[in-house]
Amino acid sequence: MERQAKIYDVIVVGAGHAGCEAAYATARMGFRTLLLTLNFTNIAFMPCNPSVGGPGKGHLVREVDALGGLIGRVTDLTHLQMRALNTQKGPAVQALRAQVDKRRYQEIMLGILEREPLISLRQGEIVDLQRVNGPAVSWRLQLSTGIVLEAPVVILAAGTFFQGTVHIGLSSFPSGPQGQHPSISLPQKLAAEGIRFRRFKTGTSARLRRRSLNFEAMIEQPGEETPHGFSFWISWQPRLAASCWLTYTNERTHEIIRKNLHRAPMYCGVIKGVGTRYCPSIEGKIVNFPDRPRHQVFIEPESAGTDEVYVAGLSTSLPEEVQEEFIHTVPGLEKAEIVRPGYAIEYDVVAAEQLTPFLQLKDCPGLFSAGQINGTSGYEEAAAQGIIAGINAALYLKGERPFLPRRDEAYIGVLLDDLITKELDEPYRIMTSFAEFRLSLRQENADLRLAEYGYRYGLLSEDEYERFLAKKERIRQIQTILEKTTFDPESEAGLKITGQTEIVLKQRVSLAELLQKPGVSYQMLQEAFDELPPAKDEGRVVENQIKYQGYLAREAKMAERLRKMEEKQIPPGFDYNKVPNLSTAAREKLTRIAPLTIGQAARISGVGPADLSALLIWLEARMKR
Repeated sequence: MERQAKIYDVIVVGAGHAGCEAAYATARMGFRTLLLTLNFTNIAFMPCNPSVGGPGKGHLVREVDALGGLIGRVTDLTHLQMRALNTQKGPAVQALRAQVDKRRYQEIMLGILEREPLISLRQGEIVDLQRVNGPAVSWRLQLSTGIVLEAPVVILAAGTFFQGTVHIGLSSFPSGPQGQHPSISLPQKLAAEGIRFRRFKTGTSARLRRRSLNFEAMIEQPGEETPHGFSFWISWQPRLAASCWLTYTNERTHEIIRKNLHRAPMYCGVIKGVGTRYCPSIEGKIVNFPDRPRHQVFIEPESAGTDEVYVAGLSTSLPEEVQEEFIHTVPGLEKAEIVRPGYAIEYDVVAAEQLTPFLQLKDCPGLFSAGQINGTSGYEEAAAQGIIAGINAALYLKGERPFLPRRDEAYIGVLLDDLITKELDEPYRIMTSFAEFRLSLRQENADLRLAEYGYRYGLLSEDEYERFLAKKERIRQIQTILEKTTFDPESEAGLKITGQTEIVLKQRVSLAELLQKPGVSYQMLQEAFDELPPAKDEGRVVENQIKYQGYLAREAKMAERLRKMEEKQIPPGFDYNKVPNLSTAAREKLTRIAPLTIGQAARISGVGPADLSALLIWLEARMKR
C-alpha cells in the first residue's frame, strides 16, 4: 500500500442493515464516515423474507428507533401491511410485524444516508487490510482498484458475504446472497491479523411469479389498522396495500422431499456450517417432525413494483427441479413459476469469544463488528448491533466510556450479553423468552427506556427530544388524574363501566385502583371520564404500569440484584490461573471469554456457583491488599 491514503474518521464495511445503522450513528455523532459496499444498488437489501418485526425482533426495532436509528422509520414509510401479534396474550409478548416493500425500503434508506452530510458512500471491494501502529492505531484498506483508505476506526458489517458459498442441490459455488459477489480477500486478511472465524449457514426459499398462483385456493391474511407503527418519531400512516396468503404442505409434498434427501446438501455431508434451529428448511421440518401432516406456507409480496413473491416456510437447498416438483403439490401453487430458486449459503462469522460486549474486537483497537458477521440471524438483530457499534465507535474516538445497555434495560442488552456469554453453536435469533425482564421491556415503552441515550449521544434531534419530554409529562398527568379521581359505582359513569364488566364494587375507589381490575381498560375509563385525555399511546403505557405493578416491582428487585453484580468489575487481562479452587472448565472459559464483570461471568455456561464464590473471594481479598 504505497499510495496516498484517503483519510476518514470511520470506515464501515458493508451497507446492509447493520452497516447503514452504524454509519448513520457515527455521522450523527460528528464523524466523517465512509460507507463501503460491494454493490451500490444493494444498500439495505433484504435477501430473505420482506418482513420486519415479530416478538423479540419487533422489540429490537422499537429500541433501535428509540435510540434514533433508522429501521423503524424506514419500515413505517415502506410497509405494505402491518399486523399486531399476540394481542390476546400479555403485553410482554405483544409485537408488531410489517410486510415491507423491499425495493422502496432500499430507496428510502439510500436517500436518508445520501442526505447525511458526514456520510460518503462508495462501491468497492477490499483486497488488503493492514494495522498501522503508531501513537494511535489506525487501519489501512486497499480496494481492488488500487485506492487506499485509512481510518482509526473500521466497523465490519459484512453480513453473509465472508467466504460465501451458495448450495443448490449438489451444486455449489462462491457467492454472496442472491447471486451477489462474495468477499474472499478481506476475511483472509483478517485471519492474518489473528481474527478467528467459524462457519455458519442460512438459507432462503424460492421466489415465485405472482400471476402464476391461484389465490382462490389459499386463505387471505390481510393487514390491520394498527394504532401505531414502529417509529416514535414520525407520524403513523397505516396502509392496507397488500395481503399475505396462507396455504399448507401435504403428504405428497413431504414424500417428494423424503425421496430426494440424498440430494440435499444438508443431509449428504456437503454443508459443514451450522444453521439456525428457529428457521429450519423444509427438509429439516420433514426430517425432524415426521409425524406432522402439514406445514404452513405463507405467500408474501416483495414489492408493489414487482410480480415476485416470497414463499415463507419453504426454505430449501434441494435441486431446482425438485423444488419445482414439491412446490406444485401445495394448494394454490400447482402452476407456480419459479423466478429464483431457493438456496443455502455458508459463510464465515467471527468467533464470539473475540468480541467485547460493546462490539469491539479484543486486541484490535478501533476494529468493531456488527450484524450477521457476529453470528446472529435477522435484519432486526443486525440493525441493533449496527447502532451500538456505531455509537461505541464514536465514543472510542472521543475517548469516552462505551455504551452498553443492561439486560434489564433493553432487548439490545440481552442480545449483546448473550453474544458474549453464551457459546453460540448456531445463528442467534432473539426471542422474548431470552429476556428475564421482558415485562419491563415492553414494545410500547422502548422510548421511555432508551430515548435519553439517543439524545445524549446526538442521534435524536432537539425537536424529537422535546416531543419525548412532552409525552413523559402527559404520562405523569394521566397517572395523577387516575390516582386522584374517585370512582363512584353508583354514578352514571360507574354504572356504565360496571355494566361492561363483571366487577362488583360496594365502595368508592380511585380510577387507578379500578384500572387494576380485570376487563377494565384505559380506553373504557377515558370514554367515561372527561378528565382523562384520549391518549392511546400514553394510556397504554400507564395501563400496563398499573395493571402489572406487582410483577414490575418484582422485576425491579431482580434487576437491582443484577446491577450489583454488574458493578463488581473484573480487571482487564485478569489471570484466572491465580484463583485457587476454580474448576478447569470454568478457568478455561473465563480466560477465553474475559468477562468484564461478575454478572457477565455468572452467565457463562460452565461457570458454577462454587466458581463464582472462589472468584469473588479472591477479588475481594485482592482489593483489601
